[in-house]
Amino acid sequence: QVQLVESGGGSVQAGGSLRLSCAASGYAYSSNCMAWFRQGPGKEREVVAAIYTRGGSTGYAVSVQGRFTISQDNNNYTVYLQMNSLKPEDTAMYYCAADRRRLPCSGTWGAEHRFGDWGQGTQVTVSS
Repeated sequence: QVQLVESGGGSVQAGGSLRLSCAASGYAYSSNCMAWFRQGPGKEREVVAAIYTRGGSTGYAVSVQGRFTISQDNNNYTVYLQMNSLKPEDTAMYYCAADRRRLPCSGTWGAEHRFGDWGQGTQVTVSS
């Protein structure tokens, strides 16, 4: 059974940092596109960052560039999202997603429909 389990969410003040983790089990995402999405209150789900697990190429939403960093640990199929300089508008449920096809992220790295595996989410709340 394939599972993606997120952890690391919480409540922080603006300017603070959090590190989210996404632990994968049941499938070896060794050459796959994995991503973090988020959905804020009253908003649609949007992509935050993505990584191709073979080689580590990454992509970021404009709103988080320079503040967030996506990384991986292929020894245990875990993907991280380091979030610095957090803002109240970063408040959202954060989801880990993975595409089981052995394909790089390329131009569709932000396309929600390409990701068939999803975690349950972890809440991030940033207060001003």
